[in-house]
Amino acid sequence: MEPHFVTLTSQPRPDYTLIDSGNGRKYESYGDRRFIRPEPQAMWAPAMEDWDADAEFVPGSDEDGGGRWYNNRPVPMDGWPLVWNDEVTFTAQCTPFRHLGFFPDMDPVWRWMRGEIAGVADPLAMNLFGYTGVGTLALSAAGAQMVHVDASKKSVAQARANAEMSGMRDRPIRWIVDDAAKFVAREVRREKRYDGILLDPPKYGRGPEGEVWRLEEDLPSLIADCRKLLDRDSRFLFLTVYAVRMSALALGGLLNSHFADLGGKVEFGELAVREQARGLLLPTAIFARWSQ
Repeated sequence: MEPHFVTLTSQPRPDYTLIDSGNGRKYESYGDRRFIRPEPQAMWAPAMEDWDADAEFVPGSDEDGGGRWYNNRPVPMDGWPLVWNDEVTFTAQCTPFRHLGFFPDMDPVWRWMRGEIAGVADPLAMNLFGYTGVGTLALSAAGAQMVHVDASKKSVAQARANAEMSGMRDRPIRWIVDDAAKFVAREVRREKRYDGILLDPPKYGRGPEGEVWRLEEDLPSLIADCRKLLDRDSRFLFLTVYAVRMSALALGGLLNSHFADLGGKVEFGELAVREQARGLLLPTAIFARWSQ
């Protein structure tokens, strides 16, 4: 298989819009609230002279993404509800690491995966490093049985709360607090199979029992095990990577080396968000995907 380059672009929508960007920052709306966050890749000048935000995130001096929020207007500490695609209700919240409880640039990924499982009877999919579960719920709303895995009890609890808010409490979703690599290895030993796998591994992380995850060292073996859970009737694997010095070409090559025997196709590229002010594309992450 010869991998192909693709750009997946998130468009302005009610739950999230990139309003403007420039001078190393971005101006965004999450529902009816507006925020300013750092964005090193916004190297151009902004289109607008003034940004009227509810709050701004100012990074600290360390390199782990920490910092603090400065409010211009009151923002609920426990978050506020947003709705994706008129189907998934979830809580957005200002976190100490600049995120707001979900990754809005994943919108085209969720839509693509839903298209891949369309027509599959009782599809079974897994979301590794699943965070607060918006992707899990997007697939569940499309009819998938889901396995949601994250090492953080807090994130899984929020994902379950989001399922409750979305009216999906009784959907077939397994909520797993575990180290992703260890869980996948156990699934391989159990000879399980899946129709699709989504994984969004961090650069560095720790499992619930102190397991250490280092992307460059541990990703190849995790992909190898994920491959063992898929077969010629499976539909997809989607891998996203944020904030690393790594090429999408490398991710494409990694998938190609493990999936060549399954046929289908491997694609790689970038996730981007379209700015409302001028239509500029702001890159956010790299990805690679296999589909049948």
